[in-house]
Amino acid sequence: MADDATRIDQVRLHTLLGTYSNTKALKSGAVASPLVAFDFADVPVPNRGFKPMVRQHVYDCGELAIGTFLQARVAGAPYRLLPVTVMGRGQLHTLACVPERGRLAPGDLAGKRVGVRAYSQTTGIWLRGMLQELYGVDPESIRWVTFEDAHVAGYQDPPHVVRAAPGQELVPMLLAGELDAAIVGDTFPDPRLAPLVPDPDAANRRWAETHGGVPVNHMLVIREEIAARRPDVVREVFRLLRESTAAAGIAVDDPAGALRFGVEAHRRSLELIIAYSYRQKLIPEQIAVDALFDDVTGALV
Repeated sequence: MADDATRIDQVRLHTLLGTYSNTKALKSGAVASPLVAFDFADVPVPNRGFKPMVRQHVYDCGELAIGTFLQARVAGAPYRLLPVTVMGRGQLHTLACVPERGRLAPGDLAGKRVGVRAYSQTTGIWLRGMLQELYGVDPESIRWVTFEDAHVAGYQDPPHVVRAAPGQELVPMLLAGELDAAIVGDTFPDPRLAPLVPDPDAANRRWAETHGGVPVNHMLVIREEIAARRPDVVREVFRLLRESTAAAGIAVDDPAGALRFGVEAHRRSLELIIAYSYRQKLIPEQIAVDALFDDVTGALV
């Protein structure tokens, strides 16, 4: 009977969460809780769930790209940020070019056409900021070519951003010379592509060492109504993600690691993505890092 009562009293959260090494124990049930249960959405690629999350608010909890969260917060989406990195990565290796058309250096990108899935994509925000800081390239000097609109409704791309014609695709355009470079992700889908940034893995390591750790990409959010009513649920979700990460053998207290917990571990990375988002006209004002959290989420460590 006690077990039945526990199940009845559990808070069930409709949750968007990808299957990664750090979430595997949670999603398999190896890490569990008598207080919280998760109904995991059947979404094969988590970023496909971001638009319904921030437009229709269909999930109670889940991962969300930090750039999308910042825009969604301005738009009034009813979610609170938890200081948990679900996915973090270096970004400089994701920018590809086609060497057979002539070598292109990062400092040569002014005036060039660079493809990206959407101007508001978090990887694009990071890369534009990095290109400006490391190589002196003004993001507005590049002609950004996009293929999708923002996850958050109503956002209008700046004038230096153009939309590819219907039916066009990013990698074929890059291979055909219609783009000079493109953000294609961790794995390049064609052997003719190469990283535009020289030795990007080393460059990513240097960035992490000097900029507060590996750039945050996806963080955890929870519906604000649940957070306001049930701070115990918020704390439990945080604990479960921390335990699931530790169960994968990942250090949860590494301040420079890709997967971090607590506001202070995220502070520098969040300061950067906020500043980049503002400069790139993705959000209308600078936001203080502490304003992203409340008394409960800000105290999680």
